[in-house]
Formats: sequence, C-alpha cells, structure tokens
Amino acid sequence: MSAIEEAHELPLCSCRMETPKSREILILADRKCMATESVDGQLTRCQIAVLKHEMMRPSNSVQLLVLCEDHRNGMVKHQCCPGCGFFCRAGTFMECQPDISISHRFHRACASVLKGQSFCPHCGEEATKAKEVTIAKADTTSTVPTVLAQGPATPGVPEGRADTTTGEVSGRADSSLPIRSSHGYDTSALPGSSRNAILQAGTGTTEPPSVHQGHPRETLESILVALDTEKPKKLRFHPKQLYLSAKSGELKKVFLMLVDGIDPNFKMESQNKRTPLHAAAEGGYKDICHMLVQAGANLDMCDEDQRTPLMEACENNHMETVLYLLRAGASATHKDVEGFTCLHLAAKSGHYNIVEHLLSTGLININCQDDGGWTAMIWATEYKHVDQVKLLLSKGADISIRDKEENICLHWAAFSGSVDISELLLNAHCDLQAVNIHGDSPLHIAARENRLDCVTLFLTRGADVFLKNREGETPPDCCSHNSKAWAALQQNVLHRFELFHALPLEKILCDIALGQERVPIPCVNSVDSEPYPDGYKYIPENCVTSPMNIDRNITHLQYCVCKEDCSTSICMCGQLSLRCWYDKSGRLLPEFCREEPPLIFECNHACSCWRTCKNRVVQNGLRTKLQLFRTSKKGWGVRTLQDIPQGTFVCEYVGEIISEAEAEMRQNDAYLFSLDDKPQDLYCIDARFYGNISRFLNHMCDPNLFACRVFTTHQDLRFPHIAFFASESIMAGEELGFDYGDHFWEVKSKLFSCECGSSKCKYSSAAMASLQADTLPTQSFATCTHD
Repeated sequence: MSAIEEAHELPLCSCRMETPKSREILILADRKCMATESVDGQLTRCQIAVLKHEMMRPSNSVQLLVLCEDHRNGMVKHQCCPGCGFFCRAGTFMECQPDISISHRFHRACASVLKGQSFCPHCGEEATKAKEVTIAKADTTSTVPTVLAQGPATPGVPEGRADTTTGEVSGRADSSLPIRSSHGYDTSALPGSSRNAILQAGTGTTEPPSVHQGHPRETLESILVALDTEKPKKLRFHPKQLYLSAKSGELKKVFLMLVDGIDPNFKMESQNKRTPLHAAAEGGYKDICHMLVQAGANLDMCDEDQRTPLMEACENNHMETVLYLLRAGASATHKDVEGFTCLHLAAKSGHYNIVEHLLSTGLININCQDDGGWTAMIWATEYKHVDQVKLLLSKGADISIRDKEENICLHWAAFSGSVDISELLLNAHCDLQAVNIHGDSPLHIAARENRLDCVTLFLTRGADVFLKNREGETPPDCCSHNSKAWAALQQNVLHRFELFHALPLEKILCDIALGQERVPIPCVNSVDSEPYPDGYKYIPENCVTSPMNIDRNITHLQYCVCKEDCSTSICMCGQLSLRCWYDKSGRLLPEFCREEPPLIFECNHACSCWRTCKNRVVQNGLRTKLQLFRTSKKGWGVRTLQDIPQGTFVCEYVGEIISEAEAEMRQNDAYLFSLDDKPQDLYCIDARFYGNISRFLNHMCDPNLFACRVFTTHQDLRFPHIAFFASESIMAGEELGFDYGDHFWEVKSKLFSCECGSSKCKYSSAAMASLQADTLPTQSFATCTHD
C-alpha cells in the first residue's frame, strides 16, 4: 500500500479532462489535430481536421491539444504518455493494468519517480507492475481483452499466426495487439526505443495483417472503439462514493476510486450538482484536492449556484487549499449567480488572511460589485469586520461606491451600528450627507435602527438633523420617541435652536426645490425683507413648451457593452468623449480642458454597464448641498454649504428649451443660455419661467464654475445638457458663479455694472470708466477725421 499512502504526492494524469476551447490555440493549430505519434523515436503529426474544439492533455506538464475524434478516444483510454505528451499506439512502450478493465500507456523514461521509486504517471501504481509491450502498427484499442478479442475471428486475418497478446500459438490472432514482455518493467530503456524485435512482413515469421476489402480499417477501428466503450465497467465503488469520501477527507478511498476510473468531475445531483473537488475544498482537504486535480478534475467547474471549488475554500477559510487552487490555475475572478467573487465571500465571512492574499495576487478588482452593487468594503462594513475595513482602506478601496439603492459604506456602518467602522470611514472623508434613493442619510439609518453611538458620532461630525427624506421624515421622525437615539437627536435640535437665536436674525425660508431634488435647497435672507423668490416654476430637468423633435429613439444611441464600471479604454461612450473624463469619485480629471471643454457622452439606458458606473455623473442629478441666499448688492445668489473639490459636478442649467427665433421675441433675455457656441445658435435654454437653482447663479469675472456640454439620455447634438463643474476647490460658505461671457456684457453694461468684487473684474463701474477713458482719444481722432 506504499503507493496509496503517498499517492497525494504523485502527479496523476488528466486524460479524461476537457478544457474550454481557446481561439488562439485553434488558430495556431490551423484547426487540425495536434496529436503526435511516437514510434521507436520517430515522431509523426496527425493533421486530421478536428470536429470538437475543446482541448485535452494527459497531464499538466504538457501543452493543451486540440484533437481529432480518433485521438480523443485514444486520450480517454490513456494511450497518451503524460510525461512527453506523445501517443503510444505503435512501437515499444510500457503498459500498466491496475484493473482488468483499465490500461495505461507510457514511455519507460516518463515514469513518475518519488523517493527513488518509479510509478505509473497515469494512476500512481508501482511501475514494477507495468509490462513492456510492442505493437507493430497503430492501435486505437486497449490491450485489455475486449468482447471482439474473445469472440469470433476477425474477417481477413490469417490462421496459424502467433497470438501476440499471450505469446502462445492459437487458431486466430490479431497482430495489432501488443506483445507483452515477460521481463516486466525495464528502467534502462529510453522512451520510444525498442527492446523486442517487431514482427516484420517478409521475414517468414508472420504476415502483415490484412482486412477484407469490404471492411476499411477506419470502420473496423470505430467498431472496436464502440465495443470497448459500451462494455460494462466493473467498478468497485459507486460514483457518489467519490463525492462522499472527498467530503469526509478519506484520502485512500479517493485514490482507489480514481484508479478505478471514477470520473473526478462527477456531479452530485442531491448536493446542488457539486463535484468531489467542491466537497474537498469546502472541507479544506488540500491533498485530496491535489489528487482530484491531477486526475483531471476541472478547477473551475460550477455547481447550480455557479460556485467554484476556490469559492468554497475562500468562504470556509481554508488558506492552504486556497493557495494550492490558485497555484493550480483556478480563476479568482469568477462570479456566482448573485455576482459574488471569492473576495466578496471572504470579506463577508471576515477571513482577513484570505482577503489579504487575494488582494496581493493583483488578480482581483478591489472595487468589484456583486449583483446588489455591494463591494468587499460594503460586506466587511455590514458584518462589522473592523480589521478588514482597515485593510481594504489601506489597499485603496473606494468608499464612495453606491449599491443598487445608492447606499454607500457609511449607510451600512450606520445600519450595523459599528461606530468604529463609521469613524474610520469618516476619517477617510466618507460623505456624511450622502443620501440613498429613499433620501435617507446615514443619520436617518442610525436613528431608525436606534444606533445611539453612531447617532452621537454623526451629530458631532455635523450631520444635518433637519434633513428630510423622500417621505418627508427628519432623523428624529425615524425613531421611537422613547429611544435613546431620539433623545440625543432632540437634544441636538434644541442646541441648534439656541445657537440660531444667538446669531444675527436671518430669515430661513422653505426648500425652494419643493422636495424635487435629492438634497433640499434652503433659502435664507439676512439682508432685507425680500420674500421667498417666486414668479417661476421650479423644475429639476429641462422642459419644452413647443415641439422640439429631440431624437430620443433608443436604437439611435451609441452604447457600450462594459460589464462593470466602464474603466477601460474600450468603453464606447468614453471613446465618443475622446476618453472617460471622470475619475472613480465622479470628478473631472485634472487634464480636462476647461477653456474649450470637449463634449461629454455619459453612459445611457442602452448600455450594458451598471447604473452606478463611473461614467454616469450629470444624470445622477444634484448631490451638493447648496443654499439660496440674499446678497447685499446682487439680489439672490447661490453658495455652497459643503466643501467642493475641483472637478466636481455642482448643478445643471435647467429651464425651457426654445428656438433662437423664439428667444428673439422674448422681452427678458437675462436667463438665456445658448446650447451651442456657433455664431448662429439654433436653440437655447430660458430659465425665466421654468428653472432650478442655477437660474440664481451670479456672474463672476473670476469664476469658480465652468459650463460643459453633456449628453445623457439622448445623443441629439442640438440639445446638450449644460453642466456646471467646479473649476477650483471651493470652501463651504463661498458664493458660486460663472462667467456670463463678453457678449452678455456688451449689451448689459449699458444698463448695469458687475458687482462680483473680484480684483480681476472687467465690468465694474470703475473698470468700465477706465476703459472708456482709454478709448476717448481714439474716438475724438476718428470723429475729427470723419468730419
């Protein structure tokens, strides 16, 4: 039993294993069989056209091959040497017969050697039990006696010839069967060489085999193969026992069953169609995994839930098995039916070492999302694995990624009540004011779940206790009035009320967006008694009051086929924009040209990518906390209530889309914004009667916003969205504004002057007076000359 005891250290063959087709190898092979026959050192290539494109090989030490049907059958019957990858169907070679129904062929020098002892490279049986055989011509059948060999004589075979199967004289013989040497295993011979004389035609000893004219050689061989395939196998174990033994860690039984010919890829119907490799990986039996893989087990075979053996090992924290399967070539990026990868499973289960190793391989996208939009960071956060969160943060995990309900990590930290993780995320600049599709901030979630520690932390970090979600609820409205969280929230409300009365009187008016934006837009006036601005209708997106014929046909859209976050250069939408101009946080890249900005084409509803891909920014709407406030000289203005990094999308210029002809007829042109920069603009946006917060943005000669033309739900070049991005980093409390342009001031400077207050102001009363003074002498000279 020494061979069995050490079988897990021996590389076993993979003759019965198929590998998915490879276009590159198929082209390289010119769609012809890659099998090589070795006959006493002479090598010949098959070159027959292949029918099946799946690849095979006798062991992991030789290249993958595409094979014709004849050689595929030979491979399954273990007629290919695992050491050199050449077929042993003629000449002299070794044959191991561990069972009456099994025959393994290999070259003498290709035997596996372990601790000075030789073994069959197919099954690990001691090589001393193998016998040297010689075949005078190519043979596609096994040397194991078949039904045909034991039955009536083959037509056309002469009588009175030596039976080379047994070496005795019999009435009929088939010289295609090998000569078995009585010397047993000979370690002095080289692969492909011949020790015994081959019976040659014309020597007088025998005659060349012949087949009746009515039975071509190919037909006879196909009959032999069919009979050999159909004959009953005398298995000592039921295939199900292989799965059960692998699950129980019974190494010796697994070995015996593999030698007996049980398929290592057998699927257990009652166990979700899992294979023995799934069971061994789940139990952490690395040695059994190795034996199954060497016997031809498919590393990436999936069960009904599309789980692979590597995923089972990762989920159950079997580090050694994970290391082995990865070294053997298992895919670490495969996704199951829920979109989980190995990284998701390990992060969810809190297996720190496995998460660390998976990330160290460089094969894993740390921000990969499952079907719910969850990343490894979100899973680690929700299950309160603090060390893993620290690890993922140190590896650059993106904490701003949103799941399908647009929750970020901080929402899930609030849900689970992990104040430690919440603090880690806030220290990493996670957005405390982020809201999901329900309008809930992390403070809403913490209040609803009665997570007192998280509520307290969020309040000390400046969370808005007055923020309303889509149901009109503030955080105090989300929790029970007898809970500790409610008491803390109410205390914060009273504290803010006291601070409010200590400050100079400032009228706080309602949300001017009327709940139509993701974040409310308060209106304050501490300057005069001017009431809440009216005379227009607030709308969150552009509208039309007359037919515009905007092309919204989905079949006219150019779209991408990206599967995740559109981060590669092959994204069609990125190519339309010259490249994807957004970083992973949704900000414009530093190299984006602000002076002459290119058109930006965001991903649309015809694309295959996620709704949360990084090339969707403007279409996500307003996310920055803004405030409408009364200025001392310019009427109403807009300021930010939070810091805005450079390149951040702030808001869109929204209004009524009208034609240039219609614009010429309107008396008040103060709210017009051209949709094209050509001399003759065909269409423009008028925010006089319909608009959003952007209609209150004032002019700045040194602006902190710039406009860019963006396409989202359609690609009709006549009607872009006008999106404002931060041209510099903007501090909370600063007023926002953009440059109205020279054409605006050429007309309006006769009516009023600029009050932006910038040192670079070009249209203030002083600047205009200076400009007129500089031009007066020229005008006088021109007048005199004209007279």
